[in-house]
Amino acid sequence: MPLVDNTRFLVEASQRRHREARERTEQAITTAARSKGTATVVSIARVAKVSKSWIYTQRDLVVAIDQLRRQTTSQGPVSRPASTESLRRRLETSLVRNRTLRQQVVALTHQLEVAHGELRRLRSFPDA
Repeated sequence: MPLVDNTRFLVEASQRRHREARERTEQAITTAARSKGTATVVSIARVAKVSKSWIYTQRDLVVAIDQLRRQTTSQGPVSRPASTESLRRRLETSLVRNRTLRQQVVALTHQLEVAHGELRRLRSFPDA
């Protein structure tokens, strides 16, 4: 049975999700600009239902959020830097998350190695 190449559909779905995420994020930025609140990557990501890390990969969106944040901060109260305790908690949380992700990578790498080995084994026996 010949293999079917469905990558086109995967690429199209990925492009659609990206486009929709951008549209939601741009709408959230526009809405934040109309409101009097402070715009941050966290608040925009929450409203747009996207991850903060994804927003940081979109340089133009980060610049827009930063400009909006500067406008609202210059009009309102000055924000304070994070406390040492807050930074410490964030660091601890990040370290735990990194450990978990490393364990997942090891487990997935092992599963992938097993799958590749099984494929090689299956390919070494010609169809009867």
